[in-house]
Amino acid sequence: MISRRLFSTTSKLPPCNFVPKKYDGPSYDKLTKIRRINLNPALTTIYKDPLAVHQGHMQWLFDINGKRYLDLFGGICTVSVGHCHPKINAAVKDQMEVLNHVSNIFLHPKIHEYAERLTAKMPGDLKVAYFVNSGSEANDLAILMARLYTKNFEILSLRNCYHGMTCATMGLTATGKYKYNYPNVSGIHHVMNPDVYKGIWGGKNCRDSVVQTTRQCNCSGECDAKHKYIDQLKEHFEYTIPKSKGLAAFFAESIQGVGGSVQFPKGYIKEAAQLVRENGGLMISDEVQTGFGRTGDHFWGFEGHEIVPDIVTMAKGIGNGYPLAAVVTTPKIAEALNAASHFNTFGGNPIASTVGITVLDIIEEEKLQQNSKAIGTNFLKQLSQLREEYPKTIGDVRGKGLMIGVELVKNGTTEPLLDKQIYDVLKDKGVIMGQGGAYGNVMRIKPPMCITQQDVDFTMSTLREAFTQLKYK
Repeated sequence: MISRRLFSTTSKLPPCNFVPKKYDGPSYDKLTKIRRINLNPALTTIYKDPLAVHQGHMQWLFDINGKRYLDLFGGICTVSVGHCHPKINAAVKDQMEVLNHVSNIFLHPKIHEYAERLTAKMPGDLKVAYFVNSGSEANDLAILMARLYTKNFEILSLRNCYHGMTCATMGLTATGKYKYNYPNVSGIHHVMNPDVYKGIWGGKNCRDSVVQTTRQCNCSGECDAKHKYIDQLKEHFEYTIPKSKGLAAFFAESIQGVGGSVQFPKGYIKEAAQLVRENGGLMISDEVQTGFGRTGDHFWGFEGHEIVPDIVTMAKGIGNGYPLAAVVTTPKIAEALNAASHFNTFGGNPIASTVGITVLDIIEEEKLQQNSKAIGTNFLKQLSQLREEYPKTIGDVRGKGLMIGVELVKNGTTEPLLDKQIYDVLKDKGVIMGQGGAYGNVMRIKPPMCITQQDVDFTMSTLREAFTQLKYK
């Protein structure tokens, strides 16, 4: 039996010189009452006693009582460079004093500056940007573009994926908890998810990660699991896609986000893209969570799969919390939208574009992609050690850079451990983590990319305290 490292029972938050403003808004009871009566009743929180957040600073959040928390979820993988980053605050203030909003039918400078900057980060012929407001909207537009361009209708996505909750993207999404009993857009099919941890095939040599599954694996050279999952994909082209027409598009996240940071076998996405194009379709990469340096090795997650997609969708980290998203494609595919008039009232407005430009500046100036790789790699290795210490509770650790998932299980099986107490215990100790996966048993770690090694060490001590307190094994 592996011995547990000694740790303090009261881990201390790393130092922070920032002092939050005093809160003088509605009381906690008033907030909960308003939420119950005046807000969408489907809104939920992962905590028994919901957290009332007042202010943010870089990787830190402060509640209405002034208590500080290390934010390892980043507003659902959205705060890329840090809460209320001073450079973004200053840039937005300056822009608001010059031009707040005009329609993009005008040649306001910022949208043009930003389009040039953003597309310069893209490989190949991905040079045309459409700015929108959310990831769901971006994926919705990508569906339209693919069908118009190819003149085909059928679309494929992976089981366990999440691509949004508009009427169209709810059809793309293949996780039952996010689907209403409502007719989704037709022509969308969900293929087998190539999950090397819980899927039919896969093992300890299959992932592009410093941490692998503990399953046995027969791979030598090319991934054997990849070939088997590709065979399953081929069956969809054989039995589902009309031979007379072909495919419109295949959607894939580089690493599944809401689905629990699921990684695919090495080579799967590359070979899938080849199959898609052979059958008349476009390869669409959803970079809503994996873009902007989060995976560490590359600026875009798809680069780790050695492909250049036909369409790329992005949101979340693109605006560091500001409602900004984009679709980037080739000039040839972009022409398909000329079939009718197309515009977006708020997409790429002066403030949104200013935020987007500033995010790109900060990632480069503060070397946040490099930080994601260095800090994320160490984090993954420490979490792997934790899995060895708690083999009956931690079934899998996976991810790249600061896109990390820790799957909690029962008694060393793959059966999900459905215990929300862990999030409450961590919150009480000052750590905020996300919850994901089809059953909510995956701890999602997607913090602002400015976190430090001190933050990681504090988190690991806190996790050990929480696991001990909950009597995990």
